[in-house]
Amino acid sequence: MNMENKIDSNKVKQILYELGADFCGVASVERFRESPEGFSPTDTLPSCKSVVVFGKKFLKGTLDCRNTVPYTIVRNMLSDILDIMAVNFCNRMENHKIIAAPVGTVNPTMYDEKTNRFRNILSVKHAAVLAGLGYIGKNSLLITPNYGNMVWLSAALINKELEPDEIITKKCPQNCYLCIESCPVNALKKDTIEMDQLTCFNYAFQGYGNENFYFKCNRCRTICPRCLGKENKDIRS
Repeated sequence: MNMENKIDSNKVKQILYELGADFCGVASVERFRESPEGFSPTDTLPSCKSVVVFGKKFLKGTLDCRNTVPYTIVRNMLSDILDIMAVNFCNRMENHKIIAAPVGTVNPTMYDEKTNRFRNILSVKHAAVLAGLGYIGKNSLLITPNYGNMVWLSAALINKELEPDEIITKKCPQNCYLCIESCPVNALKKDTIEMDQLTCFNYAFQGYGNENFYFKCNRCRTICPRCLGKENKDIRS
């Protein structure tokens, strides 16, 4: 039997769990028709047929800290872990005669002149929605059923058709504006789930690009009532 024929959605997820993923989902490339020009899966891998999204849960202990240094450490470490996981996964796919490419957890980041936004080659949080892993909250973050928004994400593009996961249609409660009202620089707006990216960046990313970089603010993530999902609605109570 051809090795490629042994790979289906269940096998792909099994491999990712073996590599250390806490969750994963699959989206067909057809679901990305509304991607911004230049930032769809086929703009990176023309033969892409499926997008595999996976991630790790964020340490809950960072919520109890009086500063954001532990949060920054976890964010940076998870980014490295997920990039390594993505490369290892793609290598496993190549062993099965499947072309695969990692997207990158944080980098590379490019400036999209048409929308005046910085973007990865693929929006992994939107890919996660299309892979059935959660929905985008009013804080512009992915909210997952089991881990809330305390997650970190990566993805890989593969040239094999896989059975996609069902999309979650849930949304934030209409009457909840905690994240929007708590933003110290008003980067979140009530009429959209997109943030004012540069305003947020300039306030929250202190010393970005040097060895003393740290997050000054993660309020929109931690104040969310669904911060931790089903695991525990709020460990701070």
